Amino acid sequence: MDFITNINWALLLTNAGLIILKLIGITIAFFIVRSIGNRVVKKLFQRFQERNNISAGRSLTLQSLSLNVLSYVLIFMFIVMVFQVFDYDATALLAGAGVVGLAIGFGAQGLVSDVVTGFFLLLEKQIDVEDYVTIADFEGIVEQVGLRTTQVRGFDGTLHFIPNREIKKVSNHSRGNMRALVDISIPHDKDLDRAIAVLQDACDKYRNEDTSIVEGPNVIGVQALGSSDVVIRVIAKTENMQQWAVERNLRKLLKNTLDENEL
Repeated sequence: MDFITNINWALLLTNAGLIILKLIGITIAFFIVRSIGNRVVKKLFQRFQERNNISAGRSLTLQSLSLNVLSYVLIFMFIVMVFQVFDYDATALLAGAGVVGLAIGFGAQGLVSDVVTGFFLLLEKQIDVEDYVTIADFEGIVEQVGLRTTQVRGFDGTLHFIPNREIKKVSNHSRGNMRALVDISIPHDKDLDRAIAVLQDACDKYRNEDTSIVEGPNVIGVQALGSSDVVIRVIAKTENMQQWAVERNLRKLLKNTLDENEL
């Protein structure tokens, strides 16, 4: 009896060891395949961008989505293989997946809405990775567009995860040139015409120094009248995301110009 018991224990330990080895092998294979798959996807989209002359942001958006889908597929395959290690019928798991699909269709409508909205965001090219946008009251740079959520990095460093179904309106600030606007004041007793002339001359010189300026800067004229000063407005068109730097440079330039001319 002891001999038979020892044999049974030996068989159990052997089977347990085989199961553990299989699980370790499957886990290692999962990480290797995922790593290779990620590299292949990135290289494919790099070549796709070069051959089709699409924007880097668009390429990164589609690449991010593809990596997302690949990850879901590999995780599902990993789960199926783990079930098979324990001699569980994978077809039952697939049937269960169908039941889950029905449950999603009837119960988790929010998830379906996330996926559908995300699909149309990509199809209509409303946003791309690295775009400067305002979405669902959040403003920042798009870092990822996924099947469920869109990630926007705020200018304070906060990463916002926005469910796609909450994206009702998109303001994309990265399509086309941007506007740099600067208002500067001079006292009432100063020569207004001379001030406008010297400011415009300074703007013309600055235009040749800053390659990010597309048009202008132009002194538009008097924007407002204060109790003791006159507000003069200057506007320029800049390359995307360069408007803030141009505004800072213009403020410094215009202030120094007024001081040098005692205006």
